[in-house]
Amino acid sequence: MATFPIEVMTPEGAAFKGEVEMISTRTAIGSLGIKANHQPIMTMLEHSELRLHMEGGEVERYAQGEGYLQMSDNEALLLVEEAIPATELDVDDLRAKLGEAESRLEGAEAESAAEERAKKDVARYTLYLAIAES
Repeated sequence: MATFPIEVMTPEGAAFKGEVEMISTRTAIGSLGIKANHQPIMTMLEHSELRLHMEGGEVERYAQGEGYLQMSDNEALLLVEEAIPATELDVDDLRAKLGEAESRLEGAEAESAAEERAKKDVARYTLYLAIAES
C-alpha cells in the first residue's frame, strides 16, 4: 500500500512526523480514514483516538485533542491541542483528572462557561482513560 507524509503538531511541537499508509481519527461529523492520494480536505477534529497505520501493519495510537486536519498535495497536517502516545497515558493520573473534572461539573452554574469546560474535560478524560485501558 502507498504511504504519504504526515505531521502531527501540538503547541509543544511535533508529536509525529513520518510516512503512514492511513490515518484514522474523528471529525465533528464522524470517523474519518485517509489514505494516500485522498482528495484535498480541511476539517475540524474532535477529541479521539488517533491511529497512524504504518507500513507493515503496525499501528501507532495517540490520545488526540481537538484541532484541525488538512490533506493537500498528498500530505497531511494535523494541528491539535495535544497528541499523547497511548503508551504514555497514565491511568491513575487520568482517573484523578476525571474525578476533578466531574467535581467541577457538579459545582458549575448551569449553562455557564465553567460548565461547558467541565463537560469537555469529563468527555476528554473519559475517552483518554478508555484509550489507556485498551
